[in-house]
Amino acid sequence: MKRIAIDMDEVIADFNTKHLSVFNRDYKENLTVRDLMGTRLRELRPQWKQEILAYLNDPLFFRDLDVMKDSQTVIKELSERYEIFITTAAMEFPSSFAAKYEWLKEHFPFIPEMNFVFCGDKSIIRADYLIDDNARHFQRFNGQGILFSAPHNLNETGYVRVENWLEVRAYFQRSCINSP
Repeated sequence: MKRIAIDMDEVIADFNTKHLSVFNRDYKENLTVRDLMGTRLRELRPQWKQEILAYLNDPLFFRDLDVMKDSQTVIKELSERYEIFITTAAMEFPSSFAAKYEWLKEHFPFIPEMNFVFCGDKSIIRADYLIDDNARHFQRFNGQGILFSAPHNLNETGYVRVENWLEVRAYFQRSCINSP
């Protein structure tokens, strides 16, 4: 059975909506996801970079993120034909471990918890596919990288790209048809 590794933030967990919400609340701004096209919040407001990154060190920040539309349905379908691993570069924010684990157990209970991978460098992941919003994870990954569109990666080229989970479904349906 082939393996699909799937990132969390901005792929199955709606990171940007929460990040913008707390920033707008604290700094009396009205930024939207549209304002992040081609950039990240910390680059858009560099004068508050440390404060923006500090949100991510809050142990509860990642606990109540919204689920990306259609991700649960499509991943459940894929889990019938592929081995699914959730691979998050949680070492960047170690205080997020418990919140991310609880979030996954709540929203993706059909994925075995032994398939939750908290790592730093995703090149250690042995999978056939990696769905991620950050192209840097594809550089040393041995399988097929699939770039999940997010505002910050708008200008990335050279990768298979999907805009949403329905496109992920279509990609793997085509993949099944084209494989021997």
